Amino acid sequence: VARVIEGAAEPPLPPLPADAPEGAVAERCEAAREAVAALAARLARAPGLALFLDYGPAEGGFGDSLQAMRAGRPADPFGPEAADLTAHVDFAALAAAARGAGAAVHGPLPQGVFLQRIGLASRAAVLAAAEGARGARHLAAAARLLAPEAMGRLFKAFCIASPGLPAPPGFESPSRLQPPPASS
Repeated sequence: VARVIEGAAEPPLPPLPADAPEGAVAERCEAAREAVAALAARLARAPGLALFLDYGPAEGGFGDSLQAMRAGRPADPFGPEAADLTAHVDFAALAAAARGAGAAVHGPLPQGVFLQRIGLASRAAVLAAAEGARGARHLAAAARLLAPEAMGRLFKAFCIASPGLPAPPGFESPSRLQPPPASS
């Protein structure tokens, strides 16, 4: 059951920027910010990291991303029938919450870039070769996760970590991913 609340919010939401267009929609998820801040505070005290894979823009902005799906098809989020509700993650807001609580932030990176860096394509190829004719499903699944026009760009990889830890695999700077020059 969804509910739209109009009027004063508790606590009051920050005002929209002066350059926001008329009718602009700004989405905020305080529960996500609070959860990430609590996790980040814990990571600031004890070593560890948390990896998130979800979809949304790398930078926050305006827009209504609330959507509903029923039986694999778009549905009315306020309709009378049950549906799965979802909205884009505001990675910039979560990064700010994590940094504010003392954690290091890595990403967000497009999921395809992250998965390519950690070797998904080669791992899928090994699985496919091991399964013979049925192995093509591994290659198709990997292609869907990696391809920018599928899930590779909209979905992001985001990591919060204890300060001082090295960048986790997949989040290294691109210059560190290059093989050393061949010796002559």
